[in-house]
Amino acid sequence: MKINKIAALLLAGSLFTAVGCQKDLLDQPNPNAPTTDQFWKTQDDAVKGVFACYSGLQQFACYYRSWHFMAHRSDESYSQSPFVELANFTRFITPDNNFFISSFAWNDYYRTIYRTNQVLAHVPGIQMDATLRSRLVAEARFVRALSYFDLVYFFGNVPLLTVEPTVATRAPQGTIAQGEAQVIADLLAAIPDLPLSYGAADKGRATKGSAQALLAKVYMQQKKYSEAAALFAQIAADNQYSLVPNYLDNFTDTNENNAESVFEVQFTGAVLEVGQGQDNASASESHDRPNFFGPPGPTFADVQPRRWLLNAYTDSTVAFAPGSSTKHLIDPRRDICIIHAGNPDRFYGKTFAQWGWNPNQQYWRKYLNDRTRADENFTSGINHRVIRYADVLLMHAEALTELNQLSAALPLINRVRQRPSVGLAPLAGTFTQEALRQLIRTERARELAGEGTRWFDILRYGLMDTQAGIDELKTRDSDFTNFRLGISKLLPIPQRDLDIDPALKQNPGY
Repeated sequence: MKINKIAALLLAGSLFTAVGCQKDLLDQPNPNAPTTDQFWKTQDDAVKGVFACYSGLQQFACYYRSWHFMAHRSDESYSQSPFVELANFTRFITPDNNFFISSFAWNDYYRTIYRTNQVLAHVPGIQMDATLRSRLVAEARFVRALSYFDLVYFFGNVPLLTVEPTVATRAPQGTIAQGEAQVIADLLAAIPDLPLSYGAADKGRATKGSAQALLAKVYMQQKKYSEAAALFAQIAADNQYSLVPNYLDNFTDTNENNAESVFEVQFTGAVLEVGQGQDNASASESHDRPNFFGPPGPTFADVQPRRWLLNAYTDSTVAFAPGSSTKHLIDPRRDICIIHAGNPDRFYGKTFAQWGWNPNQQYWRKYLNDRTRADENFTSGINHRVIRYADVLLMHAEALTELNQLSAALPLINRVRQRPSVGLAPLAGTFTQEALRQLIRTERARELAGEGTRWFDILRYGLMDTQAGIDELKTRDSDFTNFRLGISKLLPIPQRDLDIDPALKQNPGY
């Protein structure tokens, strides 16, 4: 019902008469939106504030969705999506500097960083248990470090905001080296105050091993192999992690935060009042990666694995008996990672042939709910494993190989190959440094397929820095034909942010 202007004025007058001289009637705190001054008072406030930091990683454009598209521009994936802008994004064709995947990611990561900065600004001054206070600050530093890790290796020269900002704050734009230095500083500060493990009620929080592994990942990107190897060795010595016997247990919602999990983003499939990926207390805490990374019909099938990766699961390193007709051994991880015509399993209740899928196509299977659902929707509850112990072991082997400590690297690779459910023969014999380097790269491709690590791997290998490297990538992924040296390795900084802050400089070539 509409109220005309005269009636509205009369109502306003009657209200004014009724309240008389109560000048502060409208000057009341909003109980639904506590301010900064009202909130950061108690230990409970501190705990809730750090929960909000972790919640930032669940946001639409972080690990809920955008991270996966950004990471899958590597040579292991491609897109035939009818959503042309999305398909072009994975093909290094980015005409729109505000494309929603990358620009939303930029916003949501900085929203997460803003939360960590609030914790770091206010929690140290709260009167509370000192050990808990130090741990909460360290957890916030870890989340900020992880956020900047992703921003730096996706966008490059990003603003480094490390204080609680006001509307007038303008963060300096850092170089990649300065961004890496910020991640390192946060992790070095966090490590002493993080525990080795938590009780059941706090599973999923950052641990000392989480921070050490992320720090070692930065050192690997910087080719500081000695520093990285020392951290990996310390993680092993602390004896907090091990490979789970069943490889599949790393990608379902029934064995989360297991012995192999170094850090994972927590999700749940419960459907709440409003849509998933939203930044409010009533939103579902699920994610929708499976809805885009699976076969047609049950999913949108927007991102698929490359054929070379499927073929890479044919293991030819085994010495067979003379006269044997067996030439190769199929790696059991293949059918857990990829849906293909030769996979005998049932997917969403049907075989590959029963679905009528193209036998010349293959689809991602890892992280799907195909064993428990008839199709995918926007409410997957499978936690995303950001760092697994298998990743740590293979990076440790890589660091030792680059240090030419080949005999020390070999057992680490074999531990991954000989997981009970994988059971490949151990690598044996004498290898050159280059031969072992290539074996590790192949092993990482197979073990970590579809987990988003491949982008950071080819970045670390330097394959996107030279034309020779791009030519090698093109042999596996024709999309790299569109890759522009000195440009495509970094995403464009969103144009709207450049418009807001003229001091920001766009990445080269955009």
